[in-house]
Amino acid sequence: MYHIPKRTAEPRSVVLVADATFFGRHWGIVAMRDPHQKENLYWEEIITESPSVYQSGIYELRRQGFVVQALVIDGRRGVKEAFPDIPIQMCQFHQIKIINRYLTMNPKLEAGQELRILAISLSGENEVGFAKRLNHWYLRWSWFLKEKTIDPETNKWHYTHRRLRSAYFSLERNLPRLFTYEKHPNLAIPKTTNCLEGVFSHVKTAMRIHRGLVQKRKRKLVDFLLAGGIASRINH
Repeated sequence: MYHIPKRTAEPRSVVLVADATFFGRHWGIVAMRDPHQKENLYWEEIITESPSVYQSGIYELRRQGFVVQALVIDGRRGVKEAFPDIPIQMCQFHQIKIINRYLTMNPKLEAGQELRILAISLSGENEVGFAKRLNHWYLRWSWFLKEKTIDPETNKWHYTHRRLRSAYFSLERNLPRLFTYEKHPNLAIPKTTNCLEGVFSHVKTAMRIHRGLVQKRKRKLVDFLLAGGIASRINH
């Protein structure tokens, strides 16, 4: 496997935004960025996204002398559990995307409409206020979440509103990490991974412009942009 060369950065205490993106079915990168210095500190080519690729990045940065004060991630299953010693902020934008995936952009059920409105208010809420509103929604609709449907052929039951249940329990489960930034105001932890999303967007635009490049040169282009090209200096 081709390993992208790394640029040496000055070791320091950092808040990291970490995410992965793919340029093809089995070709992508995981990257870790200092959002305050607007500097990409680590990136590695990957074929799949898993907790281990993030663990490798944190290990390497610590080996270089960086002190990771907090980590902003997209909420992929297993990643937050891999770092019990680091404050984790889950990207609020990705949480809203999860809700939209379960409920769609235009929920038909009243309960779903109310839950989606609640979810998209995340960025303007604090933890106490959001938790109170989420609990109020649950008290109002708990009976609805418990509705069951029986299959007349098998006589087995399932929850009638499974996607609504999944949306609610996603918010409930992730709530402790959606407002981590409030608990560490001195660190100025971003609420989202948007600074890396912007970098990835610029890299992919460059890839489309130079779509005729052979794979080796595409990798060098990605390396250039992340190490010191325009994408690493995007002001987010």
